[in-house]
Amino acid sequence: MSHPHAARSKPWWALEDWVVVWLGFTAIAAIAAGYRPVSLAAKWSALGDLGALFTPGVLSGWLAVAAPALVLGAVGVALLREPVTAFASAFPLVFLLSLVAQICGGNATANAWGIEFVIFALAAGLLVSNTIGTPPWLMAAARTELYIKTGIILMGATIIFGDILKAGVLGMLQSVLVVAVVWYFSFWLAKRLRLDDEFAAMLSTAVSICGVSAAIAACGAIEGDRRKLSYVTSIVLIVAVPMIVIQPWLIRFFHIPDMVAGAWLGGTLDTTGSVVAAGELISEAATKIGTIVKFSQNVLIGLAAFLLSMWWSTKAAPGQQRTVSASVIWARFPKFVLGFIAASLLFSFAMPGALATAMKPALTNLRNVFFALAFVSIGLETKFTDLLHMDEGRPFWCFLGAQAFNVGWTLILSWLIFGGGIFAVPKL
Repeated sequence: MSHPHAARSKPWWALEDWVVVWLGFTAIAAIAAGYRPVSLAAKWSALGDLGALFTPGVLSGWLAVAAPALVLGAVGVALLREPVTAFASAFPLVFLLSLVAQICGGNATANAWGIEFVIFALAAGLLVSNTIGTPPWLMAAARTELYIKTGIILMGATIIFGDILKAGVLGMLQSVLVVAVVWYFSFWLAKRLRLDDEFAAMLSTAVSICGVSAAIAACGAIEGDRRKLSYVTSIVLIVAVPMIVIQPWLIRFFHIPDMVAGAWLGGTLDTTGSVVAAGELISEAATKIGTIVKFSQNVLIGLAAFLLSMWWSTKAAPGQQRTVSASVIWARFPKFVLGFIAASLLFSFAMPGALATAMKPALTNLRNVFFALAFVSIGLETKFTDLLHMDEGRPFWCFLGAQAFNVGWTLILSWLIFGGGIFAVPKL
């Protein structure tokens, strides 16, 4: 949830969407210069293994990641002209909850089932907010959008266009057809269920592209209600868990070819991690093609945000016409998406390959930390009672209906594009 501030009195460079760009590229520059925190060694199988996660070497690695997250967050809060001391005082507890989530996500059983740390992070925040209640002082560090937008920019640095092109135009062809058709169906269904345009846009973007990250981008593009965003992100993660289990079972039961299976997983599961986890239950080929298709969809986040911002800027009250200047469209456009695109272009075409490879573990590690902080914050801001009663449960049924359509339509496309009947099956 964004904290209220007098946006109009701020210079453009101190608005949140620009602040996260400065934070993201500061982190990239620091990692390029050689500051590469030790990856969190949170892998464990049995309870007896947990002791190894709290040795001095591992603890120093966690501190090496917590420190830049705290500094970047504090700088961001300062640029937003909000109390830095309150943020810094509450941050350690939010980080601790996110660290517990990452440790839970490192369990071998959770990994095998594809249950990622973001689900545990959301659960940790929800546990606090729905039992003892989130204390007001803790909300100073529950900076959902600051964390996740910075994480999205760091994610852009790991999306390399060369990887996407390994599947030729087929991966992008499927992604475009999935996003376009599923988005319009989801929006149509949302309107049939009497949801407002804000809810419909965020929900449709989440279902059709890549879940939570896309929903955040959509919310920024239309300046949407943060309560609705919390609802969409929560339901995306809750529904993702059974899908990770059910889809590989269906693939094996119906003997779906590996390439088709991978493309289906990549087009329907909402995170790269869940695609990899589900793909590993099928084959290496399924994992590779699923990852490429998911990367192709991630690239469309920026385009979707741009189109949404243009559409939202031209909306007018019923019976009125509205003409919009380029300046209005620019003002509406979520600037952090530019950071995402710029990071991807930088690492795809300008960054030396050896340096990009050396930076990737630290970038991925810091991105995951910011995502964990974001999902803890979403949980801290969310109460189940609010979710259950929001719009009489219609958004929940809309999401399920849209996701069911997404699963069916993407399977058809996967078979047509990667089944070998129309196009040659790519060799990876």
